[in-house]
Amino acid sequence: MHRRWLWIASAAALIVVSLAVVLFSDGEGQADADEAAATPTVTVNVPDSTPSSSPRRTETAKPSPSHKPSASATTAAPKPSKTRTPQKASTAGALAGRIRPGVTYRGLATFYDSDGTGACMYDASQDVMTAAMNHTDYETAKACGAYVTIRAAGGASVTVRVTNECPECAPGHIDLSAEAFAELAAPSAGQIPITWELASPADEGTLSVRYKTGSSQYWCGIQVIGHRNPVARLEVGTGSGWRQLPRAEFNYFLAEDGGGCGGPIRITDIHGQRLTVEGIAIRPNVVQSTRVQFPGPA
Repeated sequence: MHRRWLWIASAAALIVVSLAVVLFSDGEGQADADEAAATPTVTVNVPDSTPSSSPRRTETAKPSPSHKPSASATTAAPKPSKTRTPQKASTAGALAGRIRPGVTYRGLATFYDSDGTGACMYDASQDVMTAAMNHTDYETAKACGAYVTIRAAGGASVTVRVTNECPECAPGHIDLSAEAFAELAAPSAGQIPITWELASPADEGTLSVRYKTGSSQYWCGIQVIGHRNPVARLEVGTGSGWRQLPRAEFNYFLAEDGGGCGGPIRITDIHGQRLTVEGIAIRPNVVQSTRVQFPGPA
């Protein structure tokens, strides 16, 4: 009788222990499940970044020297394979340099014999309405290719394209081709007071692109020609995104290490309008036309 009760007590104890183990395991499993259900899955979207430009190097070959104005200055008051529709850049307000849209500037006009060549490294042109911008407003070639409308005190006006720099000229001073100056005053005047502002001619046609002499997949310089609005920025497409290139005083955008040379090109004007051009091969010193042009300012 004593052994029978001992056996029953042992069995009961075993059952109690088993139930405790089961309950403990279920509770721990439920806690793990609850903890897992409360942990969200996070997806991080990393925006594309523009790699920094490579350091600028000194060019061994310098562009043709700038001219001296004919009248001394006095101090004055300051086809690619694919094209895409122009887009607005998000930083449009910061793109313009010293010469800004809608602003009237005052200075002097002089004249010299010009064929359209000079510091901007453009070829000689049949368009004789050209000008050399003073050093301050030239602003490391930012003024190259810009169109400005100049007005004399008597009401005469002329629109010219900036193709050169006038190092000796004071801010506001523009040294015109002889033909352009003659539209404002007689050559015997020598120099005259003027006002001037940016223009955006509608009949400019399409822009062109040229790789600098010596360009290759390891180093290249890129020039934009025939743009109706001043060019503020040039980027090249690389495997990691768009890369902005620095602009040299001789009006080429340089990729010192070759990154992006021969790839897509994105050009932005001072109004924030962007053009993307693809299919421009590295053909040094060859002007390659495109089918695109900036629209007029909004």
